[in-house]
Amino acid sequence: MLSRVADSLYWINRYVERAENISRFVEVSEAMALDCPPGSAEPWLPLIDASGDRELFDSLYPRGTPDEVVAFLVSAEDNPSSVVNCIRHARENARQIREVITTEMWEQINDIYWTLQENESFWRQQPQEVLREIRRACQLFYGITDATLSRDLSWQFSRLGRLLERADKTTRILDVKYFLLLPSPDEVGGVLDELQWISLLRSAGAYQMFRQARQQAIEPKAVAAFLLLNPIFPRSVRYCLQRIHETLHIVGGQALPGVPDDLECLSGITLARWSYTRIDDLIASGLHESIDALQGDLNQLHELIERRYFIATGDDTLPTLHSASTDPACVLA
Repeated sequence: MLSRVADSLYWINRYVERAENISRFVEVSEAMALDCPPGSAEPWLPLIDASGDRELFDSLYPRGTPDEVVAFLVSAEDNPSSVVNCIRHARENARQIREVITTEMWEQINDIYWTLQENESFWRQQPQEVLREIRRACQLFYGITDATLSRDLSWQFSRLGRLLERADKTTRILDVKYFLLLPSPDEVGGVLDELQWISLLRSAGAYQMFRQARQQAIEPKAVAAFLLLNPIFPRSVRYCLQRIHETLHIVGGQALPGVPDDLECLSGITLARWSYTRIDDLIASGLHESIDALQGDLNQLHELIERRYFIATGDDTLPTLHSASTDPACVLA
């Protein structure tokens, strides 16, 4: 497999995952805004902090109104991570490797792109309906990918990009609530506080699964534990880290015993750290600091993956790669 092909597959899925997450964040905030005072920025500006683009947003939209937040996150040409730009970047990567991805994958990403570009009736719908359709279109792309792409290196790099982006967005939206939206002591446990925690769970697509796993009242510690440490919820940090570690093992093949490289070391250490810790310990040591360190680890993982697999070598091939389809480890979920 060529480095450029692996790179495109990885970024197609990162961009689609990012677009889907942002669409869900904004969709939930639209619903939450109905329960807040008119003109309140309560459910809006934290989304900019969660996206990590506050400086760019402030320079483009000094007033920071709710409508400007939505425009910046969904359709702004000047925001590289807006939903429209994410889909544009994903389509361009897909166009370059059409011979590798399936026809169904290309048709779906192409359909999303042209819907956002030229379908005026689409944008005239209610904002929540627009966001819901974008989210569903991205989820349909995941399903088509999993249903039509062989479980070879193409699928492994696709999954790798999706998982890294998902772990990053889960940590960011949780960090915003814990650190930037931490209410005053008088508001803890109040109606607005509980509403924010419910909106956080819905932003991560986790509300129903959280309620099934925990029948008691919604508490901040329980929400944080579910999103960070749950081993079976597919958007939790621990689940993503486990699948990332497995995918890297499949892609990299059998490493020499006792000689792990930097990528294998960081992946294993990060997984172990978040698999064998308790939420009480994380909160006691500072949840914001722990999440901040995790985001640094995720960024470093990306850099190591890029350096090892996406920067072309002299023969423009991926180093030390084997055919994943012949590896028994590929049956791992």
